[in-house]
Amino acid sequence: MKSQAQLTAEYQVARLSGRPSSIVPRYSRGAFTLIEVMIALGIFFMATFSILALVSNILRNARGLQRPQVDAGMAAAIYVNTNRFSVGSVSGDLSDSLPDFSYEVGTDEFATNGLLQAEVVLRRRGGHQTPDSISILVFDPNFQSTPFSGRR
Repeated sequence: MKSQAQLTAEYQVARLSGRPSSIVPRYSRGAFTLIEVMIALGIFFMATFSILALVSNILRNARGLQRPQVDAGMAAAIYVNTNRFSVGSVSGDLSDSLPDFSYEVGTDEFATNGLLQAEVVLRRRGGHQTPDSISILVFDPNFQSTPFSGRR
C-alpha cells in the first residue's frame, strides 16, 4: 500500500506531464459542478414560482366567490356626503357596491341646536327582512328647528 506522500507525488508528476492520472485528489471527490448547481437551482425556482402562482390564483378565485359584506354604514356614508339634511325620509340604492340592496333614511330632530338623528335601514330588494340598520347623529348648522320639537 502506498503512503499519502507517494500518492501526492504521483499525482503532481502526472499533472505536470499532462498524462491522465488514475489518482484523483481527495478534495475533488463527490463535489458538484457549477452547471449542476445552476440547473438544480433553476428547477427549484421554477417549481417554487409555479406553486406561488397556483396559490395566488386560488386566493383570487376564493375572493371572487366571497359574498360582499352587508353594512348599513355604507348607506349612512352616502347620506352624510349629500350634506342635505331635513326632517323626513330619504331612500336610495347601493347600485355600485351592492346592487341587490337599497336603503331608507328617516331623519328626526334630536335637539334644538341643529342636531339630527338619522335611522338608516338597509333592505334587500324583494325581501322583507332588514339585513342591517344603524342610528347616527348628524349636525347641520343651517337647520332651522321648530319650537317645542326635539327630544330632551
